[in-house]
Amino acid sequence: MIIKNEMVASIEYTLTNNDGEILDSSQGKGPLVYIQGKQNLIPGLEKELEGKKIGDKFVANIAPEDAYGIHREEMIQSVPKENFAGVADIQIGMEFQAQGPSGVQIIKVVAVDGDEIKIDANHPLAGVPLNFDVEVIEVREATDEEKTAGHIAPDKCGDNCGCSTKQEGGCEGHGGKGHPDGNNQGDGCGCSH
Repeated sequence: MIIKNEMVASIEYTLTNNDGEILDSSQGKGPLVYIQGKQNLIPGLEKELEGKKIGDKFVANIAPEDAYGIHREEMIQSVPKENFAGVADIQIGMEFQAQGPSGVQIIKVVAVDGDEIKIDANHPLAGVPLNFDVEVIEVREATDEEKTAGHIAPDKCGDNCGCSTKQEGGCEGHGGKGHPDGNNQGDGCGCSH
């Protein structure tokens, strides 16, 4: 059985940048389980997995354009401190969730200047070439429920199914351009959302 649209695949992976730094890995967490063609992974990794079968091992070098996108200067902007109601001491490096046009995204504080806060809404891996060392562990047909939902059935989720949270009735927050979830900013696992 090969990986193609609407097939469930389980993969073990290690993700590194071009300097060889490990950004994420399934080691010790169990395989990442996803549905091919449902945008659960970044586009470049999903494309590389197409046609692979159980036991295949390969390295996928993914350009930023096929991962978390290029780093865009327009995603860096200054906002009034009053937008951070309830946060008394805003520090550089703090991260917050914000509602963006394509869902929830993570913004990072990059500068504080009095009542002006400079934020960066780029994904932390935007502009970064990604290198996945992958092994295909399992391939199976998706159930009708999984095909309709676009993600793995809750009783089929492992510890590393690509979900940011598991809730009754289904997994939430699959692969974003982030874990890698919807537009949730993940740790680089290759999830597309």
